[in-house]
Amino acid sequence: MKAHRGAILQAGAPARFAAPRAPASPDKILGNWCLLLAAMVFGMIAGGGHARTIGASFSIEVWRPFTGFIPPLHAADWSYLFGLFQKTAQYQAHPITLAQYQALFWPMFIDRCWGRLMALVFCLPLAWFMYTRRLRGRDALWLLGIFSLGAAQALYGWLMVLQGFKPGITSPPPAWAAPHFLSGLVIYGLLLWTGLTYRTPVPGPVANAAGLRTLLTACLVLLLATMGFGALVATSNAITVYHSFPSMDGHFMPPDMFSLQPFWQNFLINKGTVQFCHRMLASLTALTLLATAIAGLRMRLPAALRDGFLVLAGLVALQYLLGMATVVLGSNDLGYVHELNAVLLFTAALFARHELRGAMAPSTATPGEYACPTP
Repeated sequence: MKAHRGAILQAGAPARFAAPRAPASPDKILGNWCLLLAAMVFGMIAGGGHARTIGASFSIEVWRPFTGFIPPLHAADWSYLFGLFQKTAQYQAHPITLAQYQALFWPMFIDRCWGRLMALVFCLPLAWFMYTRRLRGRDALWLLGIFSLGAAQALYGWLMVLQGFKPGITSPPPAWAAPHFLSGLVIYGLLLWTGLTYRTPVPGPVANAAGLRTLLTACLVLLLATMGFGALVATSNAITVYHSFPSMDGHFMPPDMFSLQPFWQNFLINKGTVQFCHRMLASLTALTLLATAIAGLRMRLPAALRDGFLVLAGLVALQYLLGMATVVLGSNDLGYVHELNAVLLFTAALFARHELRGAMAPSTATPGEYACPTP
C-alpha cells in the first residue's frame, strides 16, 4: 500500500514532537485531502467575512449542530428565528422587517452549512484512513488535533454569536471576533502545511538559503500579527475614522491613542489606536516581505519556489494598495477584499516557507545544489 509513514513529523516538524524517521514516500491522496480541507477553510473565512460585512453575524441565534442544515420551511419557523433576532441589541438599535431579516439569514445559513460539510469531509475520510491504517500513530493524532481545533473554533464561534443578546452589542466584539479569525487562519495554515508535506515529505536541498528561510518565518509571524490587528480594525469599525494616508488627519498617531482606561482596552476597541497599530505593522510587514521576495528572486532557485516569490511580491504590493484605498475611502466592501487578499498573501508566504524546508547554510552546501546568487 502506498501508505504514508510519519511524513509530517519527519519532514519539517519540530524535533520535540517525534524522533526522526526514515524518509517517507509521497502520499498524494492524503495530501490532496488536506489541501481540499484547507480550501474549504478558506471558503469558511470568506463566508464569515461576508456575513460580518453585511451585518448578518447575529442573524441565527440558535445552534443545532446536527439538524441545523434544514432551512426554515414554514412561516412558524421564520417567526421563531425572527423572534430570537428581535431580542438582540442589533435589532433593537436598527429594527428591520422580516424580508430584510431573511436577506441577512441566508448568507449566515450557507456559512454554517459549509462548516457542517467541512466537518463531514474531515471526519469520514479520517475514519477510513485510520481504519485502513493509512493514517496511524502520531500522524493520526496530529490530524485529530487539527480536527479538535476546528471543533473548538466552532464552539467559540457560537459563544461569540450569543454576545448578540447582551445590551449594546450590535456586532461581534473585537475581543471575540479577532481570535476567531486568527484561529481559523491557524487551522488553515496547519492544513495547508500538512497537505504540502504529504505530497512532498522529503524536502529538497536548497543551498545558501538558510537566511532566506529565517526571513520567511519572520514574515509569517508579522503577517499573523498584522492580520490580527486588521481583524480588530474591521470589528471595532475603525474604518470610520482617519481617512487620510500616510498621516492620520495630519497626525503621525491619533491624539486620543491612549484615552481609554484600563490602558489595554486601547488596543482592542480604541478605533484610532487599532488603526494606527495596523498601519505600522502593515508597513513593516510589507517591507519585510518585499525584501524577502527580492532576496529570493536574486538567487538561483527551483522554478516552483522562484514563481512563489514572484507571486508573493505581487500580492504584497496589491495588499498594501488595497489597504491604503480602504482607509482613504472608508469602504467596508473594499476592506473585505483586503481581508481575502491577506489570506492569499499568507498562503504564498507559507508555500515559499514550506519549499525552503531543505534550506542549508553556505558552509553545508555542496556543488551543484540550489541556489547561488545570480550575477
